[in-house]
Amino acid sequence: MIHKKMIYTVLGYLLLIETAMMTVCAGIALFYNENDLHAFLYAMGLTAGCGILLLTLGKGYERQLTRRDGYLIVSLAWVVFSLFGMLPFYLSGYIPNLSNAFFETMSGVSSTGATILDNIEALPHGLLFWRSMTQWIGGLGIILFTIAVLPIFGINGVQVFAAEASGPTHDKVHPRIGITARWIWLLYTGLTATATLFLSLGGMNWFDSICHAFAATGTGGFSTHTASIAYYNSPYIEYVLSVFMFVSGINFTLLLLFVTGRFKKTIGDTELRFYCYCIVGFTLGITAILYLKTPMELETAFRTSLFQVISIQTSTGFATSDYMTWPALAWGVMPMLMLVGACAGSTSGGIKCIRIVLLQRVTRNEFKRLLHPNAVLPIRLNKHVIPPTLQSTVLAFTFLFILIMFVSILILLALGIPFTETVGVVISSIGNTGPGLGAFGPAFSWNALPDTAKWLSSLLMLLGRLELFTVMLLFTPDFWKKN
Repeated sequence: MIHKKMIYTVLGYLLLIETAMMTVCAGIALFYNENDLHAFLYAMGLTAGCGILLLTLGKGYERQLTRRDGYLIVSLAWVVFSLFGMLPFYLSGYIPNLSNAFFETMSGVSSTGATILDNIEALPHGLLFWRSMTQWIGGLGIILFTIAVLPIFGINGVQVFAAEASGPTHDKVHPRIGITARWIWLLYTGLTATATLFLSLGGMNWFDSICHAFAATGTGGFSTHTASIAYYNSPYIEYVLSVFMFVSGINFTLLLLFVTGRFKKTIGDTELRFYCYCIVGFTLGITAILYLKTPMELETAFRTSLFQVISIQTSTGFATSDYMTWPALAWGVMPMLMLVGACAGSTSGGIKCIRIVLLQRVTRNEFKRLLHPNAVLPIRLNKHVIPPTLQSTVLAFTFLFILIMFVSILILLALGIPFTETVGVVISSIGNTGPGLGAFGPAFSWNALPDTAKWLSSLLMLLGRLELFTVMLLFTPDFWKKN
């Protein structure tokens, strides 16, 4: 049974939270005295009105949530947040196309960072700040914030957390989910504030510092400039952002354990080690290629490689260089990094390092099993045996991930999009990365995509952000059965 009144209530509170966020942006529009203030006022009125209406419909709700309610709330939350979040863009007239407005908002909320804007500087400060804020609130999870608020109203958020954080592992920092969510949000906010401070010390103004800190910690990649980070031409800013993007790609519960003094568990984590090996290995490899095959000096080649590898693997999508102009071997690894992604429990996208590690160990065990059919070969992760059910889940996820990719590629090819661009758009969308390949690489926007392709990309962003199962489950007949 689905508790409709409970769902109305949660979504109603979510819309009021979104209204509060718009109020901040309206204040910025008022401060800069620009022409986007009216759009925010209209959007705030519509969003708050619908939020109050949902709360009215949910009056008398039962203070409980089932797992089915959790999956429905999570999926609806991202769609509802994007539908109302596009209003400032659409009503202001800066993005008059409905498909473009929804695409831009979903790209931000899903922390993807792909854009249809050809001239980002043309947007007023209020819209630029709203654009950055969507990826920040969506990066760690709209729902994780909601979980922190739900206990105030006597609602248990465990089922919502189970649906939103659908990765293969969950580290418990505190027995109560609501308290854990608040601690993580405090860490997330502190990380963002620290990034803002360091960026401002590098010559960025405060507005740009805050917006880029939102993008780095939310691994969204929206910049306030069309040229992205290349606009600043600053090695200091590139190194600072590299550090904060890297940290944001780590499991936030693992970061919380580190902050609370449990260093041994953090440093010894298998996924974290694999993540570091990927960053170091690909950075050194691409550095060598750029140094040997291009006119770049060694430090420039290293910095450029480090920044782009971290940016792509964490699915941030910032750019200091158009990697499509690199030697083919160098830019050819970018789709691989998009697919792998960073750590589960972070703000990044992709398959996630933990699943890659598990797949590698399952594959290795199969070779051993061929030689020793009767041997008992458990798969361990962080000294814990991984149950067969979790192994099956990882295999099913990977199969579904690849299947959705292939089907989407065929659809985009049918729309007349060239093969290289099609592959880049699909991998970037479902991996929540941002830049793609070819004509949709880091030097270009996605505005040239047909509207149908933009809606498909928006769906892929949602699927990738919620890790497939949460959304796909809604399309199964069993989900809607009463029992």
